[in-house]
Amino acid sequence: MSKIRKRNRSKLFILLRGLFVILGGFIAAYGLETVLIPNNVSDGGVTGISIVISQLAGLPLGALIAIINLPFVWLGYKQIGKSFAIYSVIGIASLSIGTVLMHHTPAIIEGDTLLVTVVGGIILGLGMGLALRNGGAVDGIDMLAVLLARKLPFGTSDLILFLNMFVFIFVSTVFGLQGAILSAIAYFIASKVIHIVEEGLSGSKTFKIITTEPKLMVDTIRDRLGRSATYKEAYGGYTHEKFMEITCVINRLEESKLKEIINDIDDGAFVTIYDVAEVKGGNFRKSDIH
Repeated sequence: MSKIRKRNRSKLFILLRGLFVILGGFIAAYGLETVLIPNNVSDGGVTGISIVISQLAGLPLGALIAIINLPFVWLGYKQIGKSFAIYSVIGIASLSIGTVLMHHTPAIIEGDTLLVTVVGGIILGLGMGLALRNGGAVDGIDMLAVLLARKLPFGTSDLILFLNMFVFIFVSTVFGLQGAILSAIAYFIASKVIHIVEEGLSGSKTFKIITTEPKLMVDTIRDRLGRSATYKEAYGGYTHEKFMEITCVINRLEESKLKEIINDIDDGAFVTIYDVAEVKGGNFRKSDIH
């Protein structure tokens, strides 16, 4: 019975992920067709190239997005996996169909360049981020950057920026220099929104603490913050001294409180802080402290 339940949950989870990828594609299409394109602002990546070719040749944007993305979907299949490729096909198809269905939808903003770039970037980033969070993609240039990063001495983010520079130069041939600059700003805003959608607004942080009072520190974190912490033995590379390293994962709202606790107990403690994209498993629940 439990196996049947798990199988049903797995099917439901796959279905929901597919629906969210579809929704992401349609949201991205809405941002393009009702904000960016009517105001001569483009996107980056394959979508930006498709918009320029559509304007120059008079070809349907939806068809161009689908066709130009095909080789990149194959790259995603080879480099990332089958499920990513399937969800990406769903996302790209949704974006393509969405641009066709919304092509004659009236623009919701006109004229105000600042508002166009901000609102368009936010809507576009929301749609693309929703697709990425659920295992798919609506633009293939990132997949090309991942592949090139394995063969060239550059990071993925550097290559994405480098490839998009050529895209925005291409955009300037149709939308002019101002249109290309606005497109780059909208793309930058969209990339930040994608990051927020993927990781969430609250986020988490990991504190690694080396202190002379490890037991007191852990007890105080538990009593005053309601969080658990773990110990592990570590050794100094220079002094070869043995000490205990404390690891504690908190949400962003608790960061200042934990810093206060550390300072109260051992103001000479060595502390490193890391951003955490996601926390799963274990016991991340917060205990009551009042």
